Amino acid sequence: MIPASLTAFHLPDSLAAKADPALIEADDQYFALLAETVENQVTDLSDRIAALRKQPGGGGQDALERDLNIHRLTSRLRTIRRFGLDLVLGRMISDGGEATYVGRLGLTDSTGRRLLVDWRSPAAEPFFGATHADPMGLASRRRYRWSRGWITDYWDEVFTPDGLEGHAALDDQSSFIATLGTSRSAKMRDVLGTLQADQNAIIRAPSDGGLVVDGGPGTGKTVVALHRAAYLLYSDPRLGEGRGGVLVVGPHQPYLHYVSDVLPSLGEDGVATCTLRHLIPEGVDAAVEQDVEVAHLKADARMIDAVEKGIHWYQEPPTEAFTVKTEWAIVRLTPQDWAEAFDAADPHAPHNEARDDVWEALLDIVIDKHTGDVPADQLRRALGQHHALREELSRSWPMLDATDLIGDLWTVPAFLRLCAPWLSRDQIRLLQRPVPDAWTVSDLPMLDAARRLLGDAEESARRRRRQAAIEADREEMSNVVEHLMETDDSDLQVMQMLRGEDLRDALVDTSGLERATPDRLAGPFAHIVVDEAQELTDAEWQMLLARNPSASFTIVGDRAQARHGFTETWAERLERVGVRRVRQATLSINYRTPSEVMAEAEPVIRTALPDANVPTSIRSSGIGVRHGARSERDEVLRAWLAENPDGVACVIGDPTFAPIERVQSLTAELAKGLEFDLVVLVDPEAFGEGIEGAVDRYVAMTRTTRELVILT
Repeated sequence: MIPASLTAFHLPDSLAAKADPALIEADDQYFALLAETVENQVTDLSDRIAALRKQPGGGGQDALERDLNIHRLTSRLRTIRRFGLDLVLGRMISDGGEATYVGRLGLTDSTGRRLLVDWRSPAAEPFFGATHADPMGLASRRRYRWSRGWITDYWDEVFTPDGLEGHAALDDQSSFIATLGTSRSAKMRDVLGTLQADQNAIIRAPSDGGLVVDGGPGTGKTVVALHRAAYLLYSDPRLGEGRGGVLVVGPHQPYLHYVSDVLPSLGEDGVATCTLRHLIPEGVDAAVEQDVEVAHLKADARMIDAVEKGIHWYQEPPTEAFTVKTEWAIVRLTPQDWAEAFDAADPHAPHNEARDDVWEALLDIVIDKHTGDVPADQLRRALGQHHALREELSRSWPMLDATDLIGDLWTVPAFLRLCAPWLSRDQIRLLQRPVPDAWTVSDLPMLDAARRLLGDAEESARRRRRQAAIEADREEMSNVVEHLMETDDSDLQVMQMLRGEDLRDALVDTSGLERATPDRLAGPFAHIVVDEAQELTDAEWQMLLARNPSASFTIVGDRAQARHGFTETWAERLERVGVRRVRQATLSINYRTPSEVMAEAEPVIRTALPDANVPTSIRSSGIGVRHGARSERDEVLRAWLAENPDGVACVIGDPTFAPIERVQSLTAELAKGLEFDLVVLVDPEAFGEGIEGAVDRYVAMTRTTRELVILT
């Protein structure tokens, strides 16, 4: 916040020409008005949130809407408080002379005058998309650089001759290049202030089908995909809060930490983020599959079919007649009766939950065959306690556990042969292991499929307990209603309205009944962003498709960074796994890695992959790649930390180095997707031979934004 009498500009002496009042006076007047509006917004939002929190909690849809409103208003308040005037990204002037300011969110003053247009709105698109070839109706565009609440620099771009007047900085790349050279931090920053036209086109692309954002190291594909998630949440009605939402899937935990601030800075703090490991409980502690051939066999999407076949094997109706004895009569169930009951199961219901359909169908058959003179509801209650009938159903349609089922595949050769008939005897033998639950990452797709296809084993019991509680409440409420009607002596006989069965049922409160704790990552999601997608196996893709029925994806990756090779096109790979309507956008400019580093990194990857899509670096750090001995590691870091009070570094490939402040220690695989001012790469030749070793070396070398030191 700034008082109206002060300027928002705090330009260094070297930029004195830009401090000319003729250039910034209009902006200062605008910022003074904006400061007042921001303060009013903070007060108004705080009051509205407080009022909502004082409302009765209630239940059902009313409670949900109240909580969603609180979340929405709190998110907006948090963004305004966090950024203040920094909400403003820049200004554009139309060829008709109208000035429009673009911000992280939209703002209007107390009179309804629009002060800021949301960066995601159609009105803001020219600010990001205008080029000299297509000005999109703009005469000029100004971008601001903010630092601790002050504008420390700004850049102007002009698109028409008339736009030249009143501008001091006409280098249309200066703001972008200057930002690229600044020190990094432990968290990725958003790029709204310097978003380029080709990146903007990707962000605003439609959400139907799969959009592949393909690009080499440093092309900005990750940050563009995250901005796209925020844009789609704003613009696509299918994705909004309470209507599906967005899931972001990253390659590893350091990546999630690194990008964790981007979406909140864009005003979206409700997006679910995870790695594939997080999708199921066993994933967190799962080991890496050590046998390459075993990992390859489990990566086959047909293994998901094997899981489904294994479940169906447990759905076999009895082949002999079964006698049901009640206190009134004896009923004989034939194999055809059992088959009819099994056919009644909802084909789309999970195995464990569909058993209730079979049970109810069995009861209907017994009741229809029963010859005793007893009311159907009384007979049904009695059959519900029939131990022998339940035992027979449990034998022919047992409740199954996902871990037991998958454990059986790896420990019972005959079961695996039944479920996966395409496997050879040698392959079946190779997949066997002595400990059934020694889970690996390669097991996760099968475990996930089993959990989805089996469902919750406890849901049936919870459903019965809920129904019993509802019946008890309904009976109690019925007694209360009868008493009220009997004692109603009013002239209008108001209580007689309670005779209606629907009205009586409405009086039963079900809000506090037992329910399963929802799994936020189970989906379904309306859109999924998956980063480093070149590493996903066919089986792992099934985990994501199961959570996204519409197959709406933003797929981020680089085929040249696939550790196990990627010989297909993106379209071939994705169509095979089930992603349809695939489009591809290619980013070819490396904004991160200096040209000095790319000159050494490019031959490393081309040796293994001659056709690798190596991006072109657009900037130079002026610092050549340094080579030295491993013994110099600590001295290199001490010197860099002393010379650089800001920024972050990483030692890659040396597990003996313990992380210190501003310096991480990672493997090449865990460094993927991250960036650092300094990378100290230790013994890169030890990464191995072939494609995997070349990819790891290439990835590690291209993590730096400024300096690379290679120690051997």
